[in-house]
Amino acid sequence: MQQITIRDIQPQDNPFIAKIIRTALEEFGANKPGTVYFDDSTDHLYELFTAEPKSHYFIALVNGEMVGGGGLYPTEGLPTGTCELVKMYLKKEYRGIGLGKTMLATCLKWAKDNGNTYVYLETMPELKNAVAVYEKLGFQYLTAPMGNSGHNGCDIWMLKAL
Repeated sequence: MQQITIRDIQPQDNPFIAKIIRTALEEFGANKPGTVYFDDSTDHLYELFTAEPKSHYFIALVNGEMVGGGGLYPTEGLPTGTCELVKMYLKKEYRGIGLGKTMLATCLKWAKDNGNTYVYLETMPELKNAVAVYEKLGFQYLTAPMGNSGHNGCDIWMLKAL
């Protein structure tokens, strides 16, 4: 049986989660400009999320092995009470087992418990399996981006009321 642990990001996690994020984008051919693949912050997630008090990043472990992560961030330009689901990726061999839903549930609970009424996300068609999970969990499609994430490589925008 696999032991799943979800914990807060730690400084030593930076290189491992950056590799997971970039490897996942490469797998789907989504390692393109205008995505987190090229964000310098992807290499410094601990610092990014601990510097912003209205943000949080979770790390997923299976049997003690880091297998993914995901977070929430008060992206510039979003309406009050809205945060963005960001940098949520899992290693290939841990997709399709419900871990993504568990991570999303953890993120959505944190968002609600910390005063948010909406969660926004940006993604791309290459990540169609993730989009299907977002749809099942009640995210609705938008016709244009919200806020100023700087990710012009994403062309699917979704919002969920909490």
